[in-house]
Formats: sequence, structure tokens, C-alpha cells
Amino acid sequence: MRIATPAELSPVPEAEAPRDCPLCPRLVAFREECRIEFPQWWNAPVPAFGDRDAWLAIVGLAPGKHGANRTGRPFTGDFAGELLYATLLKFGLANGTYGADPGDGLQLDGAVILNAVKCLPPANKPEPREIATCRSYFEVALGALPSVRVVIALGQIAHVAAARAMGLKPAATKFGHGAEATAADGRILLSSYHCSRYNQNTGRLDAKKFESVFERALALRCPG
Repeated sequence: MRIATPAELSPVPEAEAPRDCPLCPRLVAFREECRIEFPQWWNAPVPAFGDRDAWLAIVGLAPGKHGANRTGRPFTGDFAGELLYATLLKFGLANGTYGADPGDGLQLDGAVILNAVKCLPPANKPEPREIATCRSYFEVALGALPSVRVVIALGQIAHVAAARAMGLKPAATKFGHGAEATAADGRILLSSYHCSRYNQNTGRLDAKKFESVFERALALRCPG
């Protein structure tokens, strides 16, 4: 059975890395280890997911081992995805039912999900040079979404990547839950704690706090 390429599954195919992207040796080596151990998994750069005409872009850090690296769809199949997709469904940014599987038929409406780093990093911690290398894909993807007016960054690494891509100076755009910054072109960057299992289990983030950022995004889309 033929395996789809990331570009074939993406709303921004021109911005996707090939399945065997060679740019980050450490991530390539880890990918090969996963392919040997879990040959039925996706084990490749994870493509963007969502609406090409999205007004809202959600930026994550990188694929999780048992989530997107396994399923091939951002935030799908892991703990973080449960809260993210529940929130998107609640606010009318997704249609269908989230089944933790890319074949569940879920579709995004007005939203798109990107990752700052497209490949699974060991221990979920990409190195600075890997983040910098993947910037070429991330920035092309965001640039290929002309209708995006609001960007929600999940976590500090995603915040810095998004700020740079939007022409904001990270040093002058501090990360914090609910932090807000406006780029020169009018796009707005909102930041949230990542919806990781750790942040939810420790009480740093709960559904109400997470939803507040999306409520703000909707208010910015339709001011007044």
C-alpha cells in the first residue's frame, strides 16, 4: 500500500518537507529508529492540517511520539489533542467528531494547525539549530496562508517561532499565557501554555484557561 506524502495531505503543500527530509541528522536518526521499532507508524515530517483559507493559525512545538508521529496528523492520538480538538469543536472551528485518528473525518473550519518543528525530537525537545533549520518550512507555510489574521502559539518555542515569522522581535514580545502582540501588518499573536499532559496535570492549564485564549481570538476576528 502506497504511503501518502506530507504534501498530499497538507493545505499548504508547497511548504511541506519530504518524507525523508535529511536536514537534521539527529532527527533523521531518531526517525529511522522509530521506523524500525514501529513500522506501521507515520514516522515522517508531519504536515499542516486544516483550512487553506483559515483566519486562525495554531502553532505547536513538534510532533509527539505517540501522537502526530504515530498518526501523521498534528495533535492526533495524544493527550494534548483531546483538549485542543474539543476546544476547536466547541468554538465552531472544527466539524465532525474527534476520534484520535486521521481517518475520523474531522475537518477544521477557519483554522489551521502548524508545528514549529515538523519531525519528532528525542524527549520532545528540539535543539535550537533544529528549530532554526525547520524555520524555512514553517515560515513558508505561514506565508502561504494569506487569510490568517490571528496566530495562537502553544508554548514558548512556538511563540518565538511565530513571532519571528510575523516580523516581531522575540526579545520584545515576551511569552505568557494570554500575552498579545500585533505585527506591523496587523496580524495578532496570542500565546497560551501548551495543552500538554504535564501542564494539565499540574494545574498550570485547564480547559477554562485554554478556552479564554480562543475566546480572545474570536473577539479579535470580529471586533465590536
